[in-house]
Amino acid sequence: MENSLRFASVDIGSNAVRLFFSYVFETSEGPVFKKASLIRLPIRLGEDSFHKKQIPEAKIRQLVSALKGFKHMMEAFNVISYRACATSAMRDSLNGKEIVDRVFKESGIKIELIDGEAEAALIFESHIAEKIGTNESFIYMDVGGGSTEFTLFNEGQKTLSRSFNIGTIRLKDDLVEQHTWKELKVWLIEIKSIYKPSLIIGSGGN
Repeated sequence: MENSLRFASVDIGSNAVRLFFSYVFETSEGPVFKKASLIRLPIRLGEDSFHKKQIPEAKIRQLVSALKGFKHMMEAFNVISYRACATSAMRDSLNGKEIVDRVFKESGIKIELIDGEAEAALIFESHIAEKIGTNESFIYMDVGGGSTEFTLFNEGQKTLSRSFNIGTIRLKDDLVEQHTWKELKVWLIEIKSIYKPSLIIGSGGN
């Protein structure tokens, strides 16, 4: 599209690896984002990371091949910048940092291993509160393969966020520890007593 800047993002999740392209237009009211394309590859890194605490060579090669392809597509789309983030599966894997170095060496893509708090902050950047248009307290919940991020909005502003190792892969394989459920329950009860949220809004890729 004419008069637009082009950006990309790479999400290396527990279930899938995604490449997202976006057009960005400068307007008098600020930047406007328009989706260009989304590519999703179900590599499922969490299947090994959560069970064995290690991502095997076969999955690493698959990931490297995918990111090499993503790099070529970003060059073809002529993006001016990108950000690549890895979440629960990679950060919980003992060889996560080793994979980050290998990916950069072989594909040129720099991956950020982000923690749960940073993941919740990125979700907040979707400006969900503005879209809902309410000043009541509510919780936004994003369910991933390895973790679930909760963000509390109060009077239209982000107030608190928390990440728990409860995700679809961990649930399917009965890998969520009891103390994690207890931590989630205690946190939600505390939030309810202080802020009295009117609803929980959930999202997820699965």
